[in-house]
Amino acid sequence: MIDDFHRIKRLPPYIFAEVNALKAEARARGEDIIDFGMGNPDLPTPDHIVSKMVEAVQDPKTHRYSTSRGIPGLRRALSAYYERRFNVTVDPDKEAIVTLGSKEGLANLAQAITSPGDIVLAPNPCYPIHSFGFIIAGGAIRHLPAGNAQEDFREEFMNALRRGVAHSIPKPLAVILNFPQNPTAQCVDLDFFEEVVDFCRHHGIYILSDLAYAEIYFGDTPPPSVLQVPGARDIAVEFTSLSKTYSMPGWRVGFAAGNEKLIAALARIKSYVDYGAFTPIQVAATAALNGPQDCVDDIRAVYKERRDVLIDGLKRAGWDVPAPEATMFVWAPLPRKFSNVGSLAFSKQLLGEAKVAVAPGVGFGEYGEGHVRIGLVENLHRIRQATRSIRSFLADCEPVEPDTAA
Repeated sequence: MIDDFHRIKRLPPYIFAEVNALKAEARARGEDIIDFGMGNPDLPTPDHIVSKMVEAVQDPKTHRYSTSRGIPGLRRALSAYYERRFNVTVDPDKEAIVTLGSKEGLANLAQAITSPGDIVLAPNPCYPIHSFGFIIAGGAIRHLPAGNAQEDFREEFMNALRRGVAHSIPKPLAVILNFPQNPTAQCVDLDFFEEVVDFCRHHGIYILSDLAYAEIYFGDTPPPSVLQVPGARDIAVEFTSLSKTYSMPGWRVGFAAGNEKLIAALARIKSYVDYGAFTPIQVAATAALNGPQDCVDDIRAVYKERRDVLIDGLKRAGWDVPAPEATMFVWAPLPRKFSNVGSLAFSKQLLGEAKVAVAPGVGFGEYGEGHVRIGLVENLHRIRQATRSIRSFLADCEPVEPDTAA
């Protein structure tokens, strides 16, 4: 049994596996499942990026090992992005590194900086790697409750952060930030980052920020970067990704930028475990960052339209859900009739009865209970089809007890 291994024993069963197994069984029976469960962008990668990839791969010189830190041109492109988007100067040689997606970068940084027993503060609910990357590395997680988007979110988060530091022995190593957040879609402003940076600098705590959804926003004000805060670079590193911005999830290319010491630690680990992304992918990623950005506007507009159609359709179905300000997700409180069955049981029943797959909120942490995450990863026709099915489901079906939900 794999549970004999120490690191595996620290990982709980993957709660999404139950819904995924039911989804696979339904599809094997020929059932049409509308899948909002996984945050897997379905839009095609823009043509000019694909063309650059094809051009680069035809050069045999690009077929050799790359470099784990990333090709210089791509690191310069990342630096240029930070300059024009955030008015932040990033040294491409000392303060930037290319990763195999932000997920790999976070996991490898956890391996680089975590000693057994180190405490890391992480929001709950959160994207699993934000906590389990450090658990795998031998650390311990203290959760910062962040389950509901509220007007007083900043005050509640800062109070949780203060308690986390006051009651942790040893002192926390780092705090994880992810705004706009997966799964809750919670957004923050630059004032929030300024307060967190001031607190963490005072206490000597690193900040690890995941800004994967920086460009998937729906209001007039783009999400800020923690690196915009003066002095943030003394303690902070930030991860970004091309997966959502340019619809390149399978390409597996992302970045880390910021504190030189943390970047150097990540570079040291990566030098032992990988040779970097395939060079043509990095060349294409450079073209994405340096090329025309109207494709980003188009991708953002698609997600906004999907969000609006989904929220309207759910409202018509009798399910009032707040519209997210950013990300490709809707964080939906369980319908009132199903509020007592739990997010996993509700997700399983929704799949079985309405043929609609969502992600149970408890899979992102205990404070995610009472919600489901709905990914904006189906086209408008399928979204409308789903909301009609949900409407019938809510009208006709009664909650099934958790131990009998199928």
